[in-house]
Amino acid sequence: MDNKNVFVAIALSMSVLLFWGAFFDTPPPTATKKVQTTIDPENKNLEQNQITPNINQEKIVTQISRKDSLVKDDRVNIDNDNISGSISLRGAIFDDISFKNYRKNLNTEDKVVFLNPRETLDGYFIETGWTSVGDQVKVPTLESLWKVKGKKILSKNSSVVLEWNNGEGLIFRKIIELDEKFLFKINQEVVNSTKKNFDLYPYSQITRNKKPDDVQGFYILHEGFIGVFDGELKEDSYGDIEDKKISRTADNGWLGITDKYWVTAIVPPKNANFKSTFLYKDTYKANYILNSPVKVNASSTSSNEVRLFVAAKEVNTIDSYAASEGIEKFDLTIDWGWFYFFTKPLFFVIDYLFKFSGNFGIAIVLVTLAIRITFFPLANYSFRSMAKMKALQPEMVRLKEIHKEDKVKLQQEMMALYKKEKVNPASGCLPILIQIPFFFAIYKMLFISLEMRHQPFFGWIQDLSAKDPTSIFNLFGLIPWDPPGFLIIGIWPILMGASMWVQQKLNPAPPDPIQAKIFAFFPLFLTIILAPFPSGLVVYWTVNNILTIAQQWVIMRKTKIKTN
Repeated sequence: MDNKNVFVAIALSMSVLLFWGAFFDTPPPTATKKVQTTIDPENKNLEQNQITPNINQEKIVTQISRKDSLVKDDRVNIDNDNISGSISLRGAIFDDISFKNYRKNLNTEDKVVFLNPRETLDGYFIETGWTSVGDQVKVPTLESLWKVKGKKILSKNSSVVLEWNNGEGLIFRKIIELDEKFLFKINQEVVNSTKKNFDLYPYSQITRNKKPDDVQGFYILHEGFIGVFDGELKEDSYGDIEDKKISRTADNGWLGITDKYWVTAIVPPKNANFKSTFLYKDTYKANYILNSPVKVNASSTSSNEVRLFVAAKEVNTIDSYAASEGIEKFDLTIDWGWFYFFTKPLFFVIDYLFKFSGNFGIAIVLVTLAIRITFFPLANYSFRSMAKMKALQPEMVRLKEIHKEDKVKLQQEMMALYKKEKVNPASGCLPILIQIPFFFAIYKMLFISLEMRHQPFFGWIQDLSAKDPTSIFNLFGLIPWDPPGFLIIGIWPILMGASMWVQQKLNPAPPDPIQAKIFAFFPLFLTIILAPFPSGLVVYWTVNNILTIAQQWVIMRKTKIKTN
């Protein structure tokens, strides 16, 4: 038996840390009630016997600029401490939202623009309304012109009232409220002045004209359609729905579209059975409609409430909404991943250290140090085993030379050597495997954290959420040449690769020459792979490697084995 198992375990550990998210990206469902999911590959009616009122599906022409679109129709202005924008009175849709506290990039003061008017190429908007079976009732559409009753500014802890008259005895009214953050509450009223009774179905719909240009497309992060239905998390990518329509029914839940740092979500009334649909037909749509109608009796008023979130994925804010609004698993709008119970607590640790130190990079260093201390005994056990194996290398080479013609005898002699020196070649694997979930959790947490976005470290690192901007191919800026993206391999990735190479030298060398060459190439391979990753992740890897090297070096200095 040789020591290749140890190296295989190390290689697997590194690979799992990098690519685990490709297969185990979301926490397992814990629902007590199975959600009914129906997939319609041809966009036909999902269930022949189910009432499916018509929801606005007009195809939008995308030919004008955002600026021109915003002045085309009258609007109600939106403004609080976190967002700004407007609501279009044509259709009463939310189609103009920017995040006031987040810049588009470091080199500009322009704020992140999230929602866009429907006529633009990047149209992204939310509508709410009513529909009826067979269009028996004249209801407002995307082209309906609403009137404002009272003030035309929607600010925190205030409201605006929009009204539309169908000319047939029904007045539709929206009372819209906004809190100090990202939550809109819309009380939809229908005033019936006729002597007839009507059945109307409330609905809400998010429409996105196209997939965003900056979608990560990386398996560790879910971007696209998301929802929780009766306690069960469902995630569908943009590609998942491009050739089919996915429908689910539930009594409680929420649904929306999520980006890496931002999310739109709509929340139906509690304990009201609804059907949600994710589909693509010229545009991407996520909607719900109540399966039971709201009764609008003669000479009376009926209402329905819907909650909308157009939010930056701030952990504390999202958690507070989940608690205060009673929205089950709303915190999963942030993609904590498979190791949810490790990843989320790690965020609170690093957030505390960030507030304590005032620098997110220092917080990364401190949390890495804390994890190394936590796993110090396990790492010691693993490194001690590796040190013994490295000390046995000369004797193992001698035995192989002596018994190179007798493989059975060689195995017997090596087993005797292991027994004599009390060394188990595989004993270093288990401690490494135990640590994998924790190391992946911090890797995942740093990758998704909005709080790390645009946070500086020191020197040339001005944004820990972006890749190291320097490149060895222009001598880190000394040569006046901007290399293409795939050649940007910065200082921190090189430091990471160098630290991995040093760490590799402290481990026992593989006995097989081919295997040794593969492992010698591994640090260079990871340097190239990690170069475009957020620099905060590379700082974490580098610091972790340096701490590992220090611990391993001390143990090897203390490990002495004498063989005859």
